[in-house]
Amino acid sequence: MNSTITQLNRNKGTQTVTNLKQVLAQKAMHKSIEIRTQLGFALNSPICIYDLCDKLKVKVRFVDINMEGMYIKGEEPTILLSSLRPLSRRNFTCAHELGHHIFEHGSTIDELKECLNDIKTFSPDEFLVDTFSGFLFMQPLAVRKAFVSRGWNFALATPRQFFTIACSFGVGYETLIKHMTYTLKMISHSQASLLLKSSPKAIRKDILGHTSTDPLIIADLQWSLPILDAEVGSNLLLPNMAESVNDTITIQKELPLGRLFRANRPGIVRVYCPDSNWAIFVRISRFQFTGLSQYRHFEDAEDE
Repeated sequence: MNSTITQLNRNKGTQTVTNLKQVLAQKAMHKSIEIRTQLGFALNSPICIYDLCDKLKVKVRFVDINMEGMYIKGEEPTILLSSLRPLSRRNFTCAHELGHHIFEHGSTIDELKECLNDIKTFSPDEFLVDTFSGFLFMQPLAVRKAFVSRGWNFALATPRQFFTIACSFGVGYETLIKHMTYTLKMISHSQASLLLKSSPKAIRKDILGHTSTDPLIIADLQWSLPILDAEVGSNLLLPNMAESVNDTITIQKELPLGRLFRANRPGIVRVYCPDSNWAIFVRISRFQFTGLSQYRHFEDAEDE
């Protein structure tokens, strides 16, 4: 009898958490739409989270500390991000910490963890800002447009194609898949499991033809932002006719999917395709840059 009652309580607790998650997800989605609309960011396009924070007058500082992120409430609200984390992780963490600011949670220090259904580990505030981060980067309209504009069916898309889409949003491969599975419900759990069997390392090897630990960012002809953010040492796979106006980035080799460049030094460089209207500005920061986000691309930036 006692075991039956315990199981019923667990089921009730799980159902309560599930219902709460649905409410919080709706709240996160509506707030992300409100913020994007308020600041003039289209709902069908990726964003630069640091430009968005600038518009909200929230300072972002990269620090050489082994953590995920921190939000400091005050007259000058500030987000601290670990420069030791991968670029896509920093991006998502920045939006996560911004969520604490938007929802007025007060100062926090975070280790991003998956929110489980277990009522003992579930944190409503953390789930709310994590979901807010997902929606802020990957609105449903933007995700659908990203696949449709490339002629891809997300229900049949390959790991390489998902990796390309993740790059376009500035998020991790796994982050995109989980957002489309659990939040947007655009792909099935079985499809997600199959996709997650391919690691970013394996996808990079498939694209490059050799194993590489260096970050790879793909910006194809459907890249919709006017800018691309990367770090020194990153590989950039750009359209096969792409040319850089200086040696901030340089061509490494031609690949079946495009022209491979390497980021050599900090700075901002225009990249374009001759006889085409495709052009972007590539902003390169120092590797594991520390300091205020607006200085990350300065060639002679000093640590703050």
